[in-house]
Amino acid sequence: MYAIVDIETTGSIATQDRITEIAIFKHDGEKIVDQFNTFVNPERKIPVFISKLTGITDEMVQNAPKFFEVAKTIIEFTQDCVFVAHNVNFDYSFIKKEFNYLGYNYNRKTLCTVRLSRKLLPEETSYSLGKLSKSLGIELPKALRHRAIGDAKATAELFTLLMKTNNTTQAYDLFENELNSSILPPNIALEDVVNLPQETGVYYFHNQEGDIIYIGKSKNIKNRITKHFSVDYKSRKSIEFKNNIHSISFELTGSELVALLLESDEIKKHLPKYNRAQRRTSYPFGLFYFKDEDGYINFFTDRISRVEEGEPITSFANAKTAKSMLQKLVDKHQLCPNLTSLGKYDGTPCFAWQIKRCRGACHQIEEAHQYNKRAEKILLQYGQSLSDIAIIGKGRRFDEKSVVFIQNGIYKGFGYFDESDTIVCADDILSRIQLYADNKDVRQIIVGYMRKNKTDKIIKL
Repeated sequence: MYAIVDIETTGSIATQDRITEIAIFKHDGEKIVDQFNTFVNPERKIPVFISKLTGITDEMVQNAPKFFEVAKTIIEFTQDCVFVAHNVNFDYSFIKKEFNYLGYNYNRKTLCTVRLSRKLLPEETSYSLGKLSKSLGIELPKALRHRAIGDAKATAELFTLLMKTNNTTQAYDLFENELNSSILPPNIALEDVVNLPQETGVYYFHNQEGDIIYIGKSKNIKNRITKHFSVDYKSRKSIEFKNNIHSISFELTGSELVALLLESDEIKKHLPKYNRAQRRTSYPFGLFYFKDEDGYINFFTDRISRVEEGEPITSFANAKTAKSMLQKLVDKHQLCPNLTSLGKYDGTPCFAWQIKRCRGACHQIEEAHQYNKRAEKILLQYGQSLSDIAIIGKGRRFDEKSVVFIQNGIYKGFGYFDESDTIVCADDILSRIQLYADNKDVRQIIVGYMRKNKTDKIIKL
């Protein structure tokens, strides 16, 4: 059995708008066998433009039952039925949300007549309910257009026609596939997702013209894209986003770090409509370093805008966090506080020397080259180095490796090489990588990745 559903609402956002009318036609696969419809009191004002669109006014719903009063009927009427609607994600998400308010988890298998129509009626020029109804001779009185009762009945008649078209084993399999893929955008076929790789890389959503409208990355492309398409309670923009996806492409990277870097570069290059990535929270404070006249590496924190020369090796949301991190680094690597902004260098031993936590760099008992070995571990940790470093990770094949190259603290790009190749100098890497722009975003990506990743190999050249 099938329950063909249509609703009218106070707006298009399931998390904040409410249902004003619901109509359900029960269908046995051949014909309509029962129906239920009612206005619903949304317990709020109906916006004027919605009333103009649907014809439903505040007066019409004033004495109508509230949703909790018809909830039991909806559950019973759709029990053991497939939930069918024209652009099913919209209607289903609203009804799920209404039940969610009541503490009830409403779950039904879903089927989208937009998707079915595209498959079974490929010659149609438009798949909107109004234009499909006109093309197929389905009666949809103007007075009932954008009313739940009128649209649900038209959808039920469309469903009857589609079921008559569904008279072959192949078509029956299509119905079964659509039941499994009803959470997908209406223009994406199940096989488009089934055939996606479960590997690391960057993926792209394209609109009808082929333009990139979204870019993402994942360690498992198939799983991540499937999550994108899961039914949710998001805004009109979320529904619009899904409806605008017409094709999917991807590029495998093997390495998660390469995927992060490629995603960042591609977003800046293509400026996809639906990407909010790279709008990072402001980090106005930075950790900086310099070599003093005696050759010792010094670290200090400051507001980035106040430092005229040099880029920070990492950044922070506030001065307190920056200072706290510097203290941790000093303690971990037994650095001298007087060679950082935590102390004040005046030529005398620091307090840490007195408690044997400083090795004497503050009065040159420890030589600069010895002290700098520990200081350089911090630079290496944050993707900086007084020499060149290569980060070696997974490749796209079992016999391939990826390489991300940082030269004199500047990100140069990434590439791939055969596992059997020998890497001994910067020229070996430069001949194998594609050059990419260095910027604060990629530095943050590299720093964050190196903090948590323990499997990639770091080579100091």
